[in-house]
Amino acid sequence: MNDDAALSSGDDAYQRIRRDVISCRLAPGAIVTEPALMAAYDIRKTSLRIALTRLAQEGFVRSRPRKGYQIAPITLRDVEEVFTVRAQLEPLAARLAVGRVDLALLRQLEAACRVQHPVLHLNDQIDVFMDANKAFHLAIAAACGNARLHHALAGLMDEMSRLVALGFGVQKTKPEIKHDHNAMIAAFEEGDARRVELIARRHIETFQAMTLEKLYASLAETGAAIPVTGPGSWR
Repeated sequence: MNDDAALSSGDDAYQRIRRDVISCRLAPGAIVTEPALMAAYDIRKTSLRIALTRLAQEGFVRSRPRKGYQIAPITLRDVEEVFTVRAQLEPLAARLAVGRVDLALLRQLEAACRVQHPVLHLNDQIDVFMDANKAFHLAIAAACGNARLHHALAGLMDEMSRLVALGFGVQKTKPEIKHDHNAMIAAFEEGDARRVELIARRHIETFQAMTLEKLYASLAETGAAIPVTGPGSWR
């Protein structure tokens, strides 16, 4: 395999493994080995190592000498930090996007959040919902005119997807977004920056409470424990 082919295969492996980390199909805190990953994803060692290097740089995996790799655990501090930062950045992005965002696109993405997929397994339904929800919020962030803000929110949305997958997946229920998206679209349409900002903040706070409730219920049900400390606890 030449260098270009190896990089292409490594990128494909990275995308597939990353997807499974975010959806918690690779469980937070789990130890995985190179042979097991190569077999599971039908990839070569070179491609796997390219993928794992990128995932380690993003903080999704950590090398464990003589053991393999650990999938990043989810800690209580992670939950608090993700929502705290999102509650500060996303309302700002929404306010800056007033007068810039494509309202027709938002309506299309909002509709996609509500499409039912009864033929899919529940975890796949959650994945589809989170993809549509992420697209809605990042369309707003992309319209804000600040590339760094958009990039930061994209990372936060991926981290949040892990929290949702862990909490809602164990509880066997899909997240609900009620009417916040439509209220935000209406405020964008009216050009009301203050209302857009308030709705964005309220939406995040509501979703945080709902996600924490599901996470704690999942822990009680499985008997598992989310570490209290932050990322340093597993490094």
